Amino acid sequence: MNKPTSVLVFCLCFPFLTFGQSITDLVNLVSQDTLVKVIREFSGEDQTIVNGNPVTILNRESHANDIAADYLVQKFSALDNITINDQNYSANGRNIIATQLGKTNPNNIYIICAHYDSVDDYCADDNASGTTAVLEVARILSTQCFDNTIIYALWDEEEDNLLGSKFYADAAKANGDNILGVLNLDMMAYDGDGDNDFDIDVINLTSSIALKDQFLSVLSSSGLNLNANVVIPGSPASDHFWFWSNGFPAIFVGESWSNNDQTPNYHTANDRVADLDMDYFADITRLTLAFMATNGGLLAVDNSVNMTATTLTASQAGASYQWLDCNNDNTPIPSETNQSFIPSSNGNYAVQITSGSCVEISECVNFNTLSNKVLNKKTVKVYPNPVNSVLRVELPVGLTARMTLVNIEGKTLLRTNLDKTLNEVPFSNFSNGIYFVNLKAEEETISFKIVKE
Repeated sequence: MNKPTSVLVFCLCFPFLTFGQSITDLVNLVSQDTLVKVIREFSGEDQTIVNGNPVTILNRESHANDIAADYLVQKFSALDNITINDQNYSANGRNIIATQLGKTNPNNIYIICAHYDSVDDYCADDNASGTTAVLEVARILSTQCFDNTIIYALWDEEEDNLLGSKFYADAAKANGDNILGVLNLDMMAYDGDGDNDFDIDVINLTSSIALKDQFLSVLSSSGLNLNANVVIPGSPASDHFWFWSNGFPAIFVGESWSNNDQTPNYHTANDRVADLDMDYFADITRLTLAFMATNGGLLAVDNSVNMTATTLTASQAGASYQWLDCNNDNTPIPSETNQSFIPSSNGNYAVQITSGSCVEISECVNFNTLSNKVLNKKTVKVYPNPVNSVLRVELPVGLTARMTLVNIEGKTLLRTNLDKTLNEVPFSNFSNGIYFVNLKAEEETISFKIVKE
């Protein structure tokens, strides 16, 4: 990839959009630690797990990069609100495309994309960087609902005449797809002089110029320490080119080739993570996320959770709720469908919020404020109270206890072992009045006052 060096700088100021859960909130979720982990795995610096097996993704040349493609499918498969198209378009070509369907205008499409193939081993900047950024944006935005459709596209064979993006863009034109904007990321993590400059490549096509202006508007409102160099006409040497050729609005964002500040190890096996500026990389990722969330049209649903010492509460009011057990593959917790949830044990919990056609799942929240005692009135349930014929004692899974029933006069009426999660104790033979159910397990005791009617 080579890039011409004509430069213009634009700075437009527009207000940043805010919602129930704001774009700023989402930008703040970008994790530099996650970016470092993923780019190291995808460029072969660290071993990872793909299809259940330990692998090292050392080389991603398109004739032999199926492990890399499988890694991308695995990453997208872990997300909500995503449909994956594993697009085998030729003997060697395999695009990985994830679609997040818009709730209001599903035919309005915005694409964030990067190529994942390489020309040699490692190739961290070119283009494990762009690929990693797309995955991070998808990780965060897939938890939200949007008016418009967002497509996260990772192209193969960019290094072979842009064949992957050409196949897709040509088909989109033939299908009449309503693509409103394409953001292509290619080589976005090297800043050798530390000036935080980056390039926006664009051509003098009205819709692409407008897209560039929108990007600059988001930058102006973001507070990020980044400086944009607008390059017109932009380089044709990356995957945005075929969208330009088919009349779709597109821009290309990457490190500052216009100032000759590109990785010195371009297209070699010396293109390694150690050369990259991770603060710079994280900030450009944050900017691209803000741009995609703005154009996607973030819906006003807040999936955050507030926690007190005893209770988890969904921030969004007026919706439907289902609390989930994150320690058990997000299994729904029976009967926990209120806005607030009082956990009976420490653990990791999330809430699924349904508001109209929008379904969002919160981040898992670590709830660890309960006593470490085995027996407490959060983990043990004794009911009904008042009782008539059968008293039920519900214990934590795997726990056994010794039960003693004592009347109001202190006389012991029953001793029994409880060895099930749900235990039933006959009560019809006891007189009406007040009783105490005493439970002992692992040298701990707890008492419940019960009324017999």
